[in-house]
Amino acid sequence: MNCTMKTNLGKLLADSLRYYYFDSDSLVEQAAGGSSAANSLREGDEKAFRDSETEVLRQLSSMGRLLVCAGDGAVRSSTNLAFMRYGISIWIDIPLDVLANEVLKTEDLSNVAQATSDSNSFSKVLEEISQQYNALREGYETSDARVCLQKVASQLGHEELDCVTPEDMAVEVLKEIEKLTRVKKMMEAAARPF
Repeated sequence: MNCTMKTNLGKLLADSLRYYYFDSDSLVEQAAGGSSAANSLREGDEKAFRDSETEVLRQLSSMGRLLVCAGDGAVRSSTNLAFMRYGISIWIDIPLDVLANEVLKTEDLSNVAQATSDSNSFSKVLEEISQQYNALREGYETSDARVCLQKVASQLGHEELDCVTPEDMAVEVLKEIEKLTRVKKMMEAAARPF
């Protein structure tokens, strides 16, 4: 799900790997004519918005040396998931309460029900994010690897999740990529005739 950790991590990894960085949601917004036009499209014609996401992923899947931060729509259809199979997909698993706090801090409520100013706003935002997460979880689980913020914090001995930096997460992502490429090479070697 969208969060600053995912964005910062994506940019850091792209720089480290000397890849181009793309955010699929930003590309959909650009194609629609800006964020307000994209929001209008999303609210007015959900199918057209999802078709735009699919087209962005189709175009990106034909390119090389890219790091793509995919939006929530990327895991909503089997077509999008197939386009993501052209590369390595990593699920950056951030606890939902962290996401809810970020939404409230940034007041980025475009994808979440409008929070009210009363004391229940956190629970309302968390409930909405939980519903989104439950609807998308099956798609997330198709990723090649999963890097969990809580696990990284535990491995580093941090009691607070906000002590984990994008650099810490990047190290874990790179470890997962190394494992995946090692397995791929072993499978290719095993498939060669004797």
